[in-house]
Amino acid sequence: MAKGMYLEHYLDSIEGLPCELQRNFSLMEDLDNRTEEKKTEISELASEYVAKVRNLASEERAQHLKKIENAYNKCKEYSDDKVQLAMQIYEMVDKHIRRLDADLARFENDLQEKLDTGSMGSSDEKQSRKDKNIKDKRGSHGRDKKGSDQDSPKQKKQKTGANISESLLAMHPSDVLDMPVDPNEPTYCLCSQVSYGEMIGCDNSDCPVEWFHFACVGLTTKPKGKWYCPRCTQDMRKK
Repeated sequence: MAKGMYLEHYLDSIEGLPCELQRNFSLMEDLDNRTEEKKTEISELASEYVAKVRNLASEERAQHLKKIENAYNKCKEYSDDKVQLAMQIYEMVDKHIRRLDADLARFENDLQEKLDTGSMGSSDEKQSRKDKNIKDKRGSHGRDKKGSDQDSPKQKKQKTGANISESLLAMHPSDVLDMPVDPNEPTYCLCSQVSYGEMIGCDNSDCPVEWFHFACVGLTTKPKGKWYCPRCTQDMRKK
């Protein structure tokens, strides 16, 4: 598959990604606003309860505390929805990143096959030229020195052209893509890629991944104290 076709297919696959991200970010902003409203409501209910608690009957106290509890549960529900939405956004983007990595690997394999085929053709051509030179030498045996001198520049030009062709065909695809891949190198993080750049370890001893790239978890500097990855954080909140 041609390089342009790989790029065209990938661009088609991410055509709707900006709209999806915009929609999810709008939903997250709406959840933020609802959460702030509930927090304000909880604060007002708590202040009202403290001010009137001495004058309230037992049943009225219970009703007031129930209102505060309901508002708190709703606020927690909004926060959980925000976490779920953030995970969906991350997985959505990560899916396209994994596809791009797969397309690059396929393109590299196709390029390698083409270079291998070209190298085989170059070897056959070189052998054919060698056989032809042997026949020419045998046919020109006995020529005088002048004739030999006249043939030399032409043969030199042919050799120079052959060397240039062989140098181009000998290029490895990694020289083009500059992306060496070691299949035995261990992978880390939620993106399942090799170690690069700044890394941070999850403080959850049971974390199946343990190490994460700063860019994948939205970090620019190492946080103070203990740090837990998004999945472990969500699991602990569920418990």
